[in-house]
Amino acid sequence: MNGLAVHERPTESASWRIALPHTAAAVPVARALVRSALAEVEHMADCDTAELLTAELVANAVEHTAGSGPIELVVELRPTGCQVEVHDPDPEPPGHLTRPVIEEPDPWQEGGRGLLLIRALSSSCGHRPTSSGKAVWFRLSVVPAQRSA
Repeated sequence: MNGLAVHERPTESASWRIALPHTAAAVPVARALVRSALAEVEHMADCDTAELLTAELVANAVEHTAGSGPIELVVELRPTGCQVEVHDPDPEPPGHLTRPVIEEPDPWQEGGRGLLLIRALSSSCGHRPTSSGKAVWFRLSVVPAQRSA
């Protein structure tokens, strides 16, 4: 092959929406859906980061919200990046997602870093109220295309 091979960005949006059980079993299902969605449309967002942050959102929804009703995962792929939302029944905003961190997590504790990861690795993140609780979301920008000779 002569010249440079450059992957082009998708020119259309695509979305997926799925109800997940309010159990830890939702985490690997959510990761698999995000991985499959990104691969299916050959999206240029970082798949590993998308999977990690999705797992954090889903795990937080399962762990920190009451009830046994399903949570919902929404994945939107756009030409500029991807957005992942997790809907849960609790209207209370998530901890330190959009507020400054007052104290760092204890390095000896297993938990307490999920929202920090989302803030650090996403291009933007936040939450919004919904008619049945809230949606917590993050966005990842498209990774620049790699050139190969």
